[in-house]
Amino acid sequence: MGIVNVTPDSFSDGGNYATEKQAVAHGLALLREGADILDIGGESTRPGAAPVSEVEELDRVMPVVQELAKSGAIISVDTSKAVVMKEAIKAGAHIINDIRALQEPGALEAVAETDAGVCLMHMQGAPATMQNNPNYRHLIEEVEQFLIQQALRAEKAGIARERICLDYGFGFGKTVEQNFELLAHTDYFARLPYPILVGLSRKSSIGAVTGRGVHDRLVGSVTGALLAAQRGASIVRVHDVAATRDAFKIWLMTENQSHKD
Repeated sequence: MGIVNVTPDSFSDGGNYATEKQAVAHGLALLREGADILDIGGESTRPGAAPVSEVEELDRVMPVVQELAKSGAIISVDTSKAVVMKEAIKAGAHIINDIRALQEPGALEAVAETDAGVCLMHMQGAPATMQNNPNYRHLIEEVEQFLIQQALRAEKAGIARERICLDYGFGFGKTVEQNFELLAHTDYFARLPYPILVGLSRKSSIGAVTGRGVHDRLVGSVTGALLAAQRGASIVRVHDVAATRDAFKIWLMTENQSHKD
């Protein structure tokens, strides 16, 4: 899943693709690099980010969704707002990627009345405050319990199980150690009856471990994505599609050779 941020303030590439023309060109470039899905977002969810109005988010996202949908790509829209969900799906989006797990007013119904897929993520708190003091008694169990609860709620609302994906929320209301505990236990989440998405590309925890700035986290991000996939993640959400593809090719070639015996 390649990231297309149509925002002025995202932590890694805010402002780089803030116009429709820039965002569409970037999305097409990611497809050429080997992205299977394009995840388009119009509201930054970095720690401390301010919320964006429905109108502004629609203005940012809709032209990009409409244009990139023409490419035949699988389009995901990163939003928590019911109105944006509805309009994006009408415009050709196939997946809603919601950091708030369909908990905002009308969001559950907005997805349930369509045949779109949905990714439900765990987050402690809200983007503006989530990193103030993340606190868990039993991290893995609490995250699992929330995700299962939200998935069953979605199923009860009429969203078929095969349309649901789960994301344990690397970087969303967790400390550095907690993020890597989740990554280490990706296989635990992968045993659930839903695909697992992992998004850790260029995040601050990668920087905390490597000592690298946000634009120098390629190796750490690709390594994290590879570890997630090896532990059972079905989707990795990344900025650096080509580099991640290369790493996966080496891994899969090695796996194929090891099974020859």
